[in-house]
Amino acid sequence: MWLVVLALLPGVFIVLALLVPNNQWLGPVVSRFETNANEVWLTIDDGPTGDTAAVLDLLDRQRVRATFFVKGVLVTNEWIAAITSRGHTIGNHSHTHPSGTFWCLPPRALAREIDACAAVIPPTPLFRAPVGHKNFFLHRLLRERGMKLIAFSARAYDAIVRDPQQISRTIARQVRPGAIVVLHQGRPWCLAAIEQTIEAVRARGYEFVIPELTADR
Repeated sequence: MWLVVLALLPGVFIVLALLVPNNQWLGPVVSRFETNANEVWLTIDDGPTGDTAAVLDLLDRQRVRATFFVKGVLVTNEWIAAITSRGHTIGNHSHTHPSGTFWCLPPRALAREIDACAAVIPPTPLFRAPVGHKNFFLHRLLRERGMKLIAFSARAYDAIVRDPQQISRTIARQVRPGAIVVLHQGRPWCLAAIEQTIEAVRARGYEFVIPELTADR
């Protein structure tokens, strides 16, 4: 039995190291920010998409600022201007979002995913990998570019879960000071999920901020 366990250990290590978003065996992962206040950071993945204008209007009404982790292939100058002019920030979410293969991309392909997105967005040190996956070459490439790997500490799998109430309840239960909330856009239920999550998190006494990350966080 122990021989079987030992034989399986390398595979378990690889799965945990590459596919678990907050696992730090391969290098640092930012999953929260330092604060003594009831503050959380709202991050929105996968845009810009057809609902981006509605998301921006919603955030204006709620007086919330967020970070949009965008796919480079979807970016236009107009969308970037629309997002940043409302006081939001932009993060790199890779160019084509290769969610099924990101973990095993060779170094040149991985670098292209990072750099092609970086070429069409404002300079940013923030990178979020597709689905939160990692890659054996990722930390070296980010380090060379002065970038940080940003994960999350409050999620509800809202890219798949379709019930805004379930999404908002799940995230509200997970928030702690310094939590990084991840939500998505581009699905029919996303706008309602963002709105209900903002309300549920505020009902717990938290507010939304965009943190300034220090060099080691």
